[in-house]
Amino acid sequence: MIKLIASDLDGTLLPPSKIMPPQTFDYIQRLKGMGVTFAPASGRQLPNLKKLFAPVLDKIAIIAENGGLAWADGRVIFRDPTPAEGVKYALDIIDGQEGLYPLLSCADCAYYSSDYEPFVTVLNKSYSSAKRVDDLKRVADSEEVLKISVWDSQPCAEHGGIILPPLIKGMRAMISGYDWLDVSAPHANKGRAFDAILQYLGADRSESVAFGDHMNDYEMLCAAGKAYIPENAFPKLKESGVGEIIGPHRELSVIKKIGEIMHL
Repeated sequence: MIKLIASDLDGTLLPPSKIMPPQTFDYIQRLKGMGVTFAPASGRQLPNLKKLFAPVLDKIAIIAENGGLAWADGRVIFRDPTPAEGVKYALDIIDGQEGLYPLLSCADCAYYSSDYEPFVTVLNKSYSSAKRVDDLKRVADSEEVLKISVWDSQPCAEHGGIILPPLIKGMRAMISGYDWLDVSAPHANKGRAFDAILQYLGADRSESVAFGDHMNDYEMLCAAGKAYIPENAFPKLKESGVGEIIGPHRELSVIKKIGEIMHL
């Protein structure tokens, strides 16, 4: 029996328009009635995800900040923060690269220091709770940082995703989207948060399903009893063999597959 279904959002559950498939909330309601918890699993912040899923917030669990935290039943049930010294070390390296703009993702707010207009515009579209500060290192000393999100002014796979990983030693630097890269503690990933929700639900891996389209979903797909990857996914993920390939996100293939699996 399935007890947990988790899905990445951008590039996976959401089509290119980023408009929620119309059946989603109805399916979540019906799944909950069947004893199945749905969990959006995203690099987005918790406030943004809670707002996005407000109509069914009491029916879901949430994996936010690419596994930096897991939320269920109105409270955070798992945190995987990045140590302050690691945050400050990474910031020094990021600040030395042209075209990369960091913000610190904390449980309730994201903090940034650049006034570069294209960055701020993208940030305001992506984050429900964000605050400009003068010194990000001071935030690292006073707040629990879940990850550093880095906006790239160029396609990340051709720029920051190549530059940062070999420079930031002992930390996880992972492309999380077309123009975003995440830096975190080396062990932080969606798979650990997924496991935390399974444990919270009293379920095991054989009772779970996961969907994802990028390498930041890899550990979650490995953690699930059954994994699915949309056709539009990052080539390296498709080549990994970790999941079954389904149709592309533009065809709402994830919500269709959920309906097929659960006979909705």
